[in-house]
Amino acid sequence: MSESGFEPIRGLPGRLPAGETLLWQGSPAWRVLARRAFHTRKVAIYCGLLLAWRVVSGLADGESGAAVALALLSLLPLAGAAVGILAFMGWLYARMTVYSITNRRLVIRSGVALPVTINIPFRTIDRAALNGHPNGTGDLSVALTDANRIAYLMLWPNARPWRLQRAEPMLRAVPDAARVAGILAGALAASTQTTGETAATAPASDPQTPSFVTAAAA
Repeated sequence: MSESGFEPIRGLPGRLPAGETLLWQGSPAWRVLARRAFHTRKVAIYCGLLLAWRVVSGLADGESGAAVALALLSLLPLAGAAVGILAFMGWLYARMTVYSITNRRLVIRSGVALPVTINIPFRTIDRAALNGHPNGTGDLSVALTDANRIAYLMLWPNARPWRLQRAEPMLRAVPDAARVAGILAGALAASTQTTGETAATAPASDPQTPSFVTAAAA
């Protein structure tokens, strides 16, 4: 893990060492990230319910239509600002986030005020999962082995929701997620095969091939 000041290669903290190849690189789809990580849709619905309640309660209390409309107009900018700020944060985080998959590791560079790069070697990954969305985007999460943990707050928003004790790094709102999942699965399998070939005398307790699970589309 390192802070990204200068990047010789976009999204990576340094040049790739000999034998390491960049297989894929991408960023979140900002609208999906804003909706799923910053909950713009939920906040918009909540604000809409509050506005509707203001109209209903005002009319029930005997206020005139003009007074209710005036109150509604005064509240609309606040509701719009709340949703707009969250949408802007989603756009900003998506713009500053770069996901990279090499033949040896997964790299997440994220952060606005203080960008941080998190390196996740394949040997630390226990399993991976894909949660696909109807629009073709998806979330790719990786569960780490017991000996390797990263703080949830350090990962957010690139963390699987509600995995607080054992945070799981996640590539959120990835476009063409099925193809990216295939790249990651192939890289994990190839890495494990290579490790097995170069360590034929490894003890039986060594990690096995990480499993890859595809979740139902949500």
